[in-house]
Amino acid sequence: MNEGKDHIMSVFDRDLEAIQARILKMGGLVEAAILDAAQSLEERDEELAETVRKGDLAIDKLEEAINEDAARVIALRAPTAVDLRLVLSVMKISGNLERIGDYAKNMAKRTSVLVQMTPITGANTALRRMAREVQLMLKDSLDAYIQRDADLAREVILRDADVDQMYNALFREFLTFMMEDPRNITACMHLHFIAKNTERMGDHVTAIAEQTVYLVTGELPEDIRPKNDGTLMAARGKA
Repeated sequence: MNEGKDHIMSVFDRDLEAIQARILKMGGLVEAAILDAAQSLEERDEELAETVRKGDLAIDKLEEAINEDAARVIALRAPTAVDLRLVLSVMKISGNLERIGDYAKNMAKRTSVLVQMTPITGANTALRRMAREVQLMLKDSLDAYIQRDADLAREVILRDADVDQMYNALFREFLTFMMEDPRNITACMHLHFIAKNTERMGDHVTAIAEQTVYLVTGELPEDIRPKNDGTLMAARGKA
């Protein structure tokens, strides 16, 4: 009897390992998409931007596969409450990764438009720096998930404030450029769209970290990310 139960548990563990392997693969693709999209913007590289756009399909397929595998595990393995929490967390994490990939694709789409316009001094470099911070947060959030490290996950959550500050600074810079020269308005609008999407990537990374805290502790963390800057909230209200 125990032997049969152990066999079922080993099959369940293998299923979970396979799903988590897909999560890591998906996370690696999303990290690369973030960096490549930002690089294509800074270097005005339309070919690299096209690579990012096409690569989003692989990210979408991985999300579909993860959801299918998770649903099958729930249906066939009848997981305990703790294991069910893990499976549901995996599904939520894959959903957040898919959205981050969409934002990276949207950033890449803007590259082909912006290469036709006069560059806005310093904007592309600042956006790449912001994207790099989001990518590092994502790496740490995935490490926290794999290691079941709630403390590291909480650190990632707090770092989202840095991304918000970068966004707010860029928002004000774009306003200044537009007021100084109306010819900058179109380019700055596209750049603001990219900055806002990058800021939202940070929100989805934070959601991944929150799932890790939930997985380890059984409770979602309290909102420790106060967004008191009116610039950010005003921009979101207009989005």
